[in-house]
Amino acid sequence: MTGLRDDSRELREAVIATARSMNESGINVNKSGNVSVRCARGTRAGFLLTPTGVPYDRLEADDIAFVGDDGRAIGRCTPSSEWRFHAAIHAARPELHAVVHTHSAHATALACQGLGIPAFHYMVAVAGGHDIRCSDYATFGTQALADNALAALRDRKACLLAHHGVIACGASLDAALALAVEVENLARTYVVVRTLGEPRLLDRAEMERVLERFRTYGQARPT
Repeated sequence: MTGLRDDSRELREAVIATARSMNESGINVNKSGNVSVRCARGTRAGFLLTPTGVPYDRLEADDIAFVGDDGRAIGRCTPSSEWRFHAAIHAARPELHAVVHTHSAHATALACQGLGIPAFHYMVAVAGGHDIRCSDYATFGTQALADNALAALRDRKACLLAHHGVIACGASLDAALALAVEVENLARTYVVVRTLGEPRLLDRAEMERVLERFRTYGQARPT
C-alpha cells in the first residue's frame, strides 16, 4: 500500500484542467510549462505528468504519462522533458503532491535577470519563506536543472528558474496553480516597484510574524 491516490481518469482529467487553466489565466502560453500530481498505479508509486509537445486543448486522459519513482514512464505519450525536476521534487518533498511549471511573463523576466522576489510585500510569504529564490541556470530537461530547482525550493513552495520560468508546488493541483498565479502577480508588482527606485523591504522579524499568521489563516473546514 502506498497511501497515495490511485491513477484514475478523474485525476488525469484534473491534470489536464490544471494545464488548460494555466493558459486561460495568462500565466502560460501555447505548449510551454507542465503539470504533475503524485499518485500510484497499484503498488507502484509515482506521478502523472503532462506529455511533451501536445497542445493542452488537444490533451486526452490517455495522453498523460505515469512516471514511477524509478523514473520509468508508462503511457502512449512521452512525458514532459522536465520530468526530472518533477521527480526530484516529489521524491524530496512528500508534503507537496502537485507541481505546476509555467513561463509567466513577469516572473520569467525577473528570472532572466537572475533575480528572485524579496520581501517587498508580505504576500511573498505565501511561498513559505522570506523570499522567492531564483535558481542557478541549467539547460532544460537536465538533472542539473532538477538539482538547482530543488536547492531553490529548500523550505519553499515556489521558486524562479534562471532564464527559464517558475515552479509552484502545493498539497493539491488547485493549491499549486493558485500559487503559480500569485507568484506571477507578485512578480508583476515587483517589476513595477523596481521602476520607482530601490525597493523597500520588510524585515525578517515582520516576515516571521506573517509566516506565523499564514499557518492559521483561512476558514477551518470540517473533516
